[in-house]
Parts: sequence; structure tokens; C-alpha cells
Amino acid sequence: MSTALTKAIAARLADLRDQRGMSQDEVARKAKLQRVSVSRIERGVHEPSLTTLERIAKALGVSLVVEFR
Repeated sequence: MSTALTKAIAARLADLRDQRGMSQDEVARKAKLQRVSVSRIERGVHEPSLTTLERIAKALGVSLVVEFR
């Protein structure tokens, strides 16, 4: 299931990765994930856990901030 939140996370992760000039494979290696997992997250077809998001954020050199409004 692809929700608005999943799509927003997907777009943000892809943008951050592109800004850093990193490949999906490089992010996957640093986050200790499979490249296909990173691809599925970036396409919005997989809802990542908070743990996975933390690992990807660390691989990208950013902080994960969860905010309720």
C-alpha cells in the first residue's frame, strides 16, 4: 500500500541521495540493506520501518526527525 506519507518519504530519500551523488547501491551498502530494498522504498512500494529509516539517514549523513503536527 502506498500512502501519501510513504510517497513523501520516498521522494525525500531519493532527493537526498541525488544531492549527495550517491547510488542506490552505495546507500544500501552503508545502511546494510539490499539495493532492491532501497529501490522499493524510493519508489514508494515499500513502507520502511523506523529502524530502516534511521539506517538510511545515517548512510546519507542526515538526521531522522519525526514530527507530529
